Amino acid sequence: MAGRVLVVDDDPTVSEVVAGYLERSGFTVHRAADGPAALEAAARYRPDLVVLDLMLPGMDGLEVCRRLRADGDGRRTLPVVMLTARGDEEDRILGLEVGADDYVTKPFSPRELVLRVRSVLRRASAAVTEEEPVLAAAGLTVDPAARRATKDGAELALTLREFDLLTYFLRHAGQVCDRERLMRDVWGWDFGDLSTVTVHVRRLRAKIERDPADPRLIRTVWGAGYRFEAGPHPSDRDRATSDTAPEAAPEAVTEAAPEAGTATGAGADRA
Repeated sequence: MAGRVLVVDDDPTVSEVVAGYLERSGFTVHRAADGPAALEAAARYRPDLVVLDLMLPGMDGLEVCRRLRADGDGRRTLPVVMLTARGDEEDRILGLEVGADDYVTKPFSPRELVLRVRSVLRRASAAVTEEEPVLAAAGLTVDPAARRATKDGAELALTLREFDLLTYFLRHAGQVCDRERLMRDVWGWDFGDLSTVTVHVRRLRAKIERDPADPRLIRTVWGAGYRFEAGPHPSDRDRATSDTAPEAAPEAVTEAAPEAGTATGAGADRA
């Protein structure tokens, strides 16, 4: 089987259609019609991914997603694909900010949803060779094989996409990466809403930057994309020069010994 998926939607027609397409694609599917039932089913069946409607009776999808992310039983990286009937960007961003890994807006193609589910699961279970080096730069350490990340020795709580995005930035330090490239290489999509990338960059900055409102690590290159700065920021070098202290050589991304840390999340800043 391709994996276990929990489908949460109070519309029986939508739930049945989604479940049918997933089952024909090889997935084992469980269904729930409201928030409390979804939490109970997630605890009982331990799905590999949840397809979660935003608008649910009693407890909305945002709250369900928050609880799935913070249930404390080791399922912090449980992937979530959110369904929403709303077209507002604000609603989509809210879903991403509480930890959803992807979203699909109703009405949607069930085939597209299956592709999105496969894409998220592929990222979640991607095999990494033991030879892949641990990356270290700017106080950050990322162990791709263990999917662990730290900042100045402290564990970072990252979602699956945030971890993949940080790893990509460290591997391509100093390069300008536009949102289309990030969507293609990190998400594995050749199409999609580029605001997904913007929101994830925001959330990642909130977790790794000293001041997310003035990011020094993930810099915006206006009109071009983002660049990860592995070395000191120019203003930091200016301060060092004015204090007559010797200027340190820019720090490169290096291999390092693995450190403890792991992957979940939310955040805010400007992109």
